Amino acid sequence: MMKMNQPYFILNLSPWPILMALNTFNLMISNIMIMNFKFNSISLINFLMIIFISMLWWRDVIRESTFQGNHNFFIMNLIKFSMILFIISEMFLFISFFWNFLHNSLAPSIELGLNWPPKNITFFNPLLIPLLNTIILLTSSFTVTLTHFYLLNNSKKKTIIFMNLTIILSMYFLILQALEYNQATFTFSDSIFGSSFYMATGFHGLHVIIGTIFLMINLLRMLKLHFSFIHHISFELAAWYWHFIDIIWLFLYMTFYWWNN
Repeated sequence: MMKMNQPYFILNLSPWPILMALNTFNLMISNIMIMNFKFNSISLINFLMIIFISMLWWRDVIRESTFQGNHNFFIMNLIKFSMILFIISEMFLFISFFWNFLHNSLAPSIELGLNWPPKNITFFNPLLIPLLNTIILLTSSFTVTLTHFYLLNNSKKKTIIFMNLTIILSMYFLILQALEYNQATFTFSDSIFGSSFYMATGFHGLHVIIGTIFLMINLLRMLKLHFSFIHHISFELAAWYWHFIDIIWLFLYMTFYWWNN
């Protein structure tokens, strides 16, 4: 019987999904114990295991793509579609933050003194660090686009330069956000205003950290010549993720910073 050609490939059996699921479950349970002031080393061990498993899992995907050649154009399209679904799911996470903020800011309850921000809370000047962070992220979005442009044109030197510049800008953003938190006159427990602000900006900062790691790994792969002008899906997904982070920040700036002044 003739074997028919098909674009799919069968994945090898992998221990990483089940190990990741178990360690993530244990990490959540350990964090609940920490919230109840019962610190234990299991949480740290689970966190380190998740990082280690992620590295090994990512290594296997790189091997399938770069060295085994299993990621043809059909598979790459499926991966891109999966990334689109992931970004949409992340978008709805932030929509919940915006919904919460607008609900409380448009109609402050009596517990807030019918004021937004509540009295005795001095908020940041949106024209200082928040505006600078906005400029930094918009610039990083431009540099990552230039990185893609030079990658498509086989200009390795300029690709590496603009990739490094994007990573530097992302780190600068995180430093400024940490400085902003340090200068804040209110905390997470200062009414729903404080919790809304720190949840939204904190989760965005977490996404910036993840995006920066994503870019760093792609920079390492660029130095190892893993990409070509027709096959660089890992970088494309990192660039999509980075543009998503930039767009979310624009909405955060317009609502959480500008709206409050």
